[in-house]
Amino acid sequence: MKKRKTIIRFLIKFFVTYFLLVGIYSIYLNQTQQKGDVFSCSPITKTVAKHAQQFGEFFGYPVHIEQHESELSMKFFIGDAYVARVVEGCNAISVIILFLTFIIAFSGSLKATIIYAIVGIFFLYIVNVARVFILSLLMYKYPEYQDILHNLLFPAIIYGAVFLLWIIWVKRFSYLKKSKNE
Repeated sequence: MKKRKTIIRFLIKFFVTYFLLVGIYSIYLNQTQQKGDVFSCSPITKTVAKHAQQFGEFFGYPVHIEQHESELSMKFFIGDAYVARVVEGCNAISVIILFLTFIIAFSGSLKATIIYAIVGIFFLYIVNVARVFILSLLMYKYPEYQDILHNLLFPAIIYGAVFLLWIIWVKRFSYLKKSKNE
């Protein structure tokens, strides 16, 4: 009976948190993106593109970005070559929402949850910015592998980082770990 309560509590926390965060993010997107005569991405998508540009510049690449004129994306250039689009899905917010939902559902102490959430979000953001630039660079150098790079390798990096953070959370900080040890 105790096991069922744990599962039910997990599912309630998971779905309430997930739908709340997705709802807030959807409202944010509706308020910040523009379509029509002028297209404009959400500020977080622009920021991810800008940080990916700065990441590339740090390593000496001639990188620049521009708002796409006819869609909700940022054009990513290496030199004069338009190599990638940074769209809303590239900003990793949906992945961060899954990360947060999981650690809240498998809660730990409030302090540990808040600190781990902040550190995890920061870590995932940095991994994602590096991922966006490296994907763009590899698509520039190896355009024939674009589908494999974009559809397999680079999602594996961000989801692998989330999975690693989840494992650390459950093994070290969640109440689930503590109840197993008792």
